Amino acid sequence: MDIIVDTFADPRLPFSPSELADLVRCLARTLQISLHGLVVRITHDQEMAELHARFAGGLGPTNVLSFPTDDPGRLGDLVLSADTVAREAELYLQPFRAYAARLVAHGLLHLAGLPHGPEMDALTDLAVAECAADVPGFAWGEP
Repeated sequence: MDIIVDTFADPRLPFSPSELADLVRCLARTLQISLHGLVVRITHDQEMAELHARFAGGLGPTNVLSFPTDDPGRLGDLVLSADTVAREAELYLQPFRAYAARLVAHGLLHLAGLPHGPEMDALTDLAVAECAADVPGFAWGEP
């Protein structure tokens, strides 16, 4: 797994690359998803808006995008906008880390081929709850 943090990402992002890697590993273990060939990129709204328009036809930035691959040796790419995640966590009155964990789990499930729906929601809740107990020092309740 590769973690790439864009230098222009929102400074409110309270993750070090190693903390984010620990979280991703815990979520993937809980969801029984292999991380072989996964790239996680944390970026800013400008790049996310460009990716959203180019690959999903969307307007403006979004919180997370998943790019699955047909290569059996790679899971795919997961891109989060630190700006949007921080803004939405504040808007929804959610602790940043817990909200970001939900989005990472959501993106991993998309990479594994799961569509939106009740099953995805339940698995996301399960993974976040389990990792809240398993990732020591993650400070889930902090903003």
